[in-house]
Order: sequence, then C-alpha cells, then structure tokens
Amino acid sequence: MEVISLRENPEYRTAAIRYFQEHWATENSMMVYENCISYSLMTESALPLWYLLEDDDRIIGCAGLITNDFISRMDLCPWICALFIEPDMRGRRLGGLLLARARADAAAAGFERVYLATDIMGYYEQFGFRHIGKGYHPWGDSSLIFEAQTREK
Repeated sequence: MEVISLRENPEYRTAAIRYFQEHWATENSMMVYENCISYSLMTESALPLWYLLEDDDRIIGCAGLITNDFISRMDLCPWICALFIEPDMRGRRLGGLLLARARADAAAAGFERVYLATDIMGYYEQFGFRHIGKGYHPWGDSSLIFEAQTREK
C-alpha cells in the first residue's frame, strides 16, 4: 500500500487525471481535473497537491489538498478534497492514509489546520477531524465543514 504524491511522481499524471475524472467529474467538469492536476505539476506554489493510493499496481483511492473546495468559507485553507476509496477496499481505514499524507504536507507547507467539506458525519472524526460548521457551494448545495490539526497533539 503506497500513497503517491503526483508532485513527486509526475509520471502518474495521465492515470491520475483519468481516475479523478472517473470518480468525481461530471460531463461538464472533466477539464477541471485535467487542468488543475496538470498545472499543479508545474507550479512552485505549495498547493495544490494530488494523491493516489496504490495497492499492488492498482489505484484504489485518491485525494487532493487545495486552496478552496468550491465553498463559501474562503477564509479557511487548505482543504482536503476528492477523497475516494474503491468500494471493495473500504472498511480498512485506508482513507486515513490519504488524510494523513495531506495533513503532513499541509504541516510542511506551514499550515496549522486542514479543512474538508462533506455530507458525512461519523467518518472523519475517527481521524481527528471535528465538525465546525456549514458552508455553501456556488451551485446551491451546502456541506458540513470539518477541521483537523496538521500535527497530532
């Protein structure tokens, strides 16, 4: 089991774009992931960062660390986004591996906290996240907002 940072492993670019598009994009948002992931490999900025979780040469999950997750709380940064684990691999706390890597990279970039937007209660708390409020998306939906320290206390 290995968390792969695309910044450190740009040879995964095409596979990552395809994977994120397959699991997160709509027909109208395919280019969002292609554009964001491609440019993330060329920037000197700390963010965005994109990750894949690989097991025996099979990509089984993904996540990103970005400046804003299309949510009204633009005062908060950075955001963990697009966390996904293949259904047949769930229940093994594998999402925690991606969350831990994103938190570590956020800490290395000087951030004290990370945030995420979700509709799920009861999952992220097991990894040290706490619910802090609600945010609103440009398309009219709302999400719960969670935060976690980047370094365990």
